[in-house]
Amino acid sequence: MKYANDIKIRLFGPPALFLFGTTFFRLNWYFEFSLRQIIKTDIIAISAGYICWELTRRVVLAVQRRYPSHTQTRTRITWLALALPVLANFGWFIRKVAHTVFDQKGWYWPTAVDYTSSLGIQFFYHCVYMVIYEGGYVLRQWQQTYVEKEALVKANLQSQLDSLKNQINPHFLFNNLNSLSSLISENPRQAEAFVDEISSVYRYLLRSNEFDLTTLRNELAFIDSYFHLLKTRYTAGIELHIFAPEHEQGLLLPPLTLQVLVENAVKHNIILAEQPLHIEILARDGSLIVRNNLQRKSTSVVSNRVGLANIATKYQLLGTGGIDIREEASSFVVTLPLLAASTTDHPTMPPFVLAGS
Repeated sequence: MKYANDIKIRLFGPPALFLFGTTFFRLNWYFEFSLRQIIKTDIIAISAGYICWELTRRVVLAVQRRYPSHTQTRTRITWLALALPVLANFGWFIRKVAHTVFDQKGWYWPTAVDYTSSLGIQFFYHCVYMVIYEGGYVLRQWQQTYVEKEALVKANLQSQLDSLKNQINPHFLFNNLNSLSSLISENPRQAEAFVDEISSVYRYLLRSNEFDLTTLRNELAFIDSYFHLLKTRYTAGIELHIFAPEHEQGLLLPPLTLQVLVENAVKHNIILAEQPLHIEILARDGSLIVRNNLQRKSTSVVSNRVGLANIATKYQLLGTGGIDIREEASSFVVTLPLLAASTTDHPTMPPFVLAGS
């Protein structure tokens, strides 16, 4: 891990701690000693503070290089705790030597009370040194871990989103190939036109795979072409009604959302000329409402519910509000939020013109 630039704190830290210590531990000296003694004592204290700061810093950084991982924090603290008494005694020792030299009184052993008092102050100073460097190191580790975790979560969500997009594409192609297979035997000319429509629609589908969001305008243009495929097959058995004011069409939603919802309605309901399926798409107040009349098939339809589940999961991964799915007395309704471009930074499909438009 890259170490922080600590030149300023190394320069101003010792004097700041000296002022703190003087205020709370040695203030009485300034009323008991001469000015000459005070100046001499202050010079020794500040000089020793710089020496002890640098020595403790080197010890802490050496321990961090030896045990750099955040999982080794306890090991680092253990080694620093073992080093603390040694460093504190060294701080006391160099001050004692300096006073002996400058006082010219020769070496003498302090009383137990004086030694304990002085050593306690050194323990405090050296704890502060260690907390500054080890605490800063742990904080930078936490920040780095947080950034890496966020990047991992984002990558995982993107991977899931890409996976969902890839699930929808083969599903769409498979259903249309089934329709084409039926048309080939029933009406070859319509089958040829159907192939042209598939080609046009699939251009959008392939392009949509590159983006997380598209405009409602793009989706409506696509669903209009997609509906031609359905209309070719079901003729009067299916109707589509779209009500989308121009100011709503610039809002965003996941690509192919409308295709999945329309396909879901077709899959689960009876479609007959005398009993048509009506699908309504309504954009209103930042929401998209897709409604179809309920006329369920008499035989149960095998469904893994991947379509609606994919839409719900896409909205969840995009960090937006959820979708609302309701089955009313005579209709099935899905309500989706439409997103303003200013509220998202996800890749958005540019204006798209379908082939033949």
